Amino acid sequence: MVTSTAPPQHRLDFDRCYRALAARDTRFDGQFVTVVHTTGIYCRPSCPARTPKPENVDFVLTAAAAAVRGFRACRRCLPDATPGSPLWNTDADLAARAMRLIADGVVDRDGVRGLAAALGYTERHLSRVLTAELGAGTAALARTHRATSARILLTGTDMAITDVAFAAGFSSVRQFNDTIREMYAATPTTLRAAGKNGSIRRSAAGGGISLKLPFRKPYDAAWTQYGLASHAVPGLEHWDGTTYRRSLSLPHGPAAAQLTFHDDHFAVRFDHLDMRDLGAAVNRIRRLCDLDADPVAVDRMLGADPVLSPLVAANPGIRIPGSVDGTETLIRVMMGQQVSVKAARTRIGALVAALGDPLPWDDERLTHLFPTAEAIAAGGPRVLTGPARSIAAITAAANACGQHLELHAGADASNLRADLLRLSGVGDWTADQVIMRVTGDPDVLTRSDLVIDRALADLGADPDITGAWRPWRSYASMHLWRRQLSHLIDQPQGELS
Repeated sequence: MVTSTAPPQHRLDFDRCYRALAARDTRFDGQFVTVVHTTGIYCRPSCPARTPKPENVDFVLTAAAAAVRGFRACRRCLPDATPGSPLWNTDADLAARAMRLIADGVVDRDGVRGLAAALGYTERHLSRVLTAELGAGTAALARTHRATSARILLTGTDMAITDVAFAAGFSSVRQFNDTIREMYAATPTTLRAAGKNGSIRRSAAGGGISLKLPFRKPYDAAWTQYGLASHAVPGLEHWDGTTYRRSLSLPHGPAAAQLTFHDDHFAVRFDHLDMRDLGAAVNRIRRLCDLDADPVAVDRMLGADPVLSPLVAANPGIRIPGSVDGTETLIRVMMGQQVSVKAARTRIGALVAALGDPLPWDDERLTHLFPTAEAIAAGGPRVLTGPARSIAAITAAANACGQHLELHAGADASNLRADLLRLSGVGDWTADQVIMRVTGDPDVLTRSDLVIDRALADLGADPDITGAWRPWRSYASMHLWRRQLSHLIDQPQGELS
């Protein structure tokens, strides 16, 4: 029997992986890739090709690990066009945190040194850990990420191939050509021709790009849509009953995104996007809607609990709300403390209108970006309303974000929690909300939450039982919230005033 060569801490069970491969189980797409020794390619588990014999395959966690071993991507199943691995959120170790930042394009923008600095380690130590844990070092993982971005641009846009190379993060056209040939066994021109009938389209008007963001079923769309709609801040976000829109502040400039839910994917369109930011934009929307979660694993465990079982059965595939920007999330959570959702939207909307940069294009629905930390720290005392103590706390938090607070997806949750609790005006509830949303931590049971307390009381449940919900307490919290808000969620949602 062939055994997996995956690293010890993240070892893949060969028999389980092979069963998923033989069943062409789409639920495992993105969770591992299959390397086929007889063909020299790697595939997603649901590849429609004939299932190879067990002795001819092996399983690795990342496409980069397959590429390092000399395998090329299957052009039939496109193993990089899948939901991402849920490991990068469920695990809190250095490798998982690094993968979250690589997906956001940190290496492309700041290099390996910038990634190591963001994580608080030396370049050498980081690469050693990633190689040991994931089968590929920092540079190889980032290279695979660039190749994926390049494939999307080649098959989905009419950009010149030279422009694609630099937009995807490559430092030279030669490096780009070599990588594409190595990863896909094709030239960029061939790859573009083969993908001309793909699912991604660049529109002629306005230079927008539309694509599908897949997820693993089931997906409780009503819960995600309610969260986006009910918290939509005027000028920054917009909900019209079917489509969610928002402005995005990205490394190379602002963009607008719009999302529409479908049965097995979100249709997303980016307008005014600098194509160098495509990978970051996609990653942030995926995190906002928790598209890389493994709902089957979550529902299997929570559904076995006698308290949560009816809730899981009624609403399978619930997701936790994410974040497109750490500073924005912290400030919005702080401004929403002890006020209604509607009052928070109004208050945050005033902040956005006063201190956010106006968008450099005309749009009645989206007018501003969320203010920068520096703008809030400087202008907050003049613009914010409410108790003086609250205003001081919000401006101090913004100043911390602009100075020293590491508030990004790769932050260590325990360190981040300690840093947040040192801020004035930030207690357990706020820290828990920020950690869950920014890092995607699946095991946060929000403390001092009246809605959760009431749900537990209504269900006749002892709060002490919640320890049995590890490691999915964030999702358990969402089920309890959804139960208490069901009268608002399970009804048609029009445009919110």
